[in-house]
This record gives sequence, C-alpha cells and structure tokens, in this order.
Amino acid sequence: MLRWAVIFLVIAIIAGIFGFGQVSAGAVSIAMMLFYVFLAITVILFLMSIITGNRRSTP
Repeated sequence: MLRWAVIFLVIAIIAGIFGFGQVSAGAVSIAMMLFYVFLAITVILFLMSIITGNRRSTP
C-alpha cells in the first residue's frame, strides 16, 4: 500500500511540473489517503503485538 502512495505522489509531482493542476491535486489526495491508511494499519498492528506479547524469537 505504501508503494501505491509513492506512485501517486510521483504522478502528482510530474503532473504539477507539466501544469495539470486537477490531475496533480487528485493524485496528491489519493497518495495522502493511502499513506494515512498504511500508517494507521502499521500502528494498529504494532499495538496489537505489544498487547498480545507476541515476540518473534530468532533461531
């Protein structure tokens, strides 16, 4: 999901350089939404691992 956020961010930068304002704004909003979803999932999984006490042991 983070990969998609970066892809849309690159699309927004390229569209901004060439002057396509509407395309750039749309791509930025999609990239921001995907990044925040990724961040929320990461935090939730981190907190779940702390609460449940699952620790990966190295062999």
